Amino acid sequence: MKKMIATERMIFFKDFLLKPSKIGSVTPSSAYLTRKLLHSLPWDRLHTIVELGAGTGVFTEFVMEHKNPDSDFLVIEQDYRMRQDLMEHFPQAFFGSNAEDLPALMRQYDLPEADCIISSLPFTVLEKTCRLNILAGIDKTLSNQGLFVAFQYSPQMYGMFHHMFRKVEIGFTPLNIPPAFTYTCQK
Repeated sequence: MKKMIATERMIFFKDFLLKPSKIGSVTPSSAYLTRKLLHSLPWDRLHTIVELGAGTGVFTEFVMEHKNPDSDFLVIEQDYRMRQDLMEHFPQAFFGSNAEDLPALMRQYDLPEADCIISSLPFTVLEKTCRLNILAGIDKTLSNQGLFVAFQYSPQMYGMFHHMFRKVEIGFTPLNIPPAFTYTCQK
């Protein structure tokens, strides 16, 4: 999984062209973005981790390498082919297909509130009702001291995140295609 071959990048690009509001980007996240978003997380204190919109597994792989061995990890990816590939590569994780179902998936797997939710979802292009349902699910399932980390291709979600969370830090990663804004939010 470490190095994505050109064929996988082409499939990702084709999926983006066919469903831009579902895929959200022309290419998977870069190593720079991954490090910027995830490197400084308090891995020793994260016992339940959720990833929304795992795609090809760039963040998933980083989480698997850094999380505690006994931490629970729920990975949500709606694209069937991508999810099947992730399930094959990371059989120790739990899986779901729809971010709007986050609270139900947490109950299904008997998971406690999440210590961290990592999101690659393209919130700004999601239909409003879908976006609000996902954000309500995040609010419902994130612990009181939990972290929500996400990236977006514009600062447009800052106001909504700031309304939801008591603390929101925004960063910028120019070494990604396209360049990305990172959000680290705390309840």
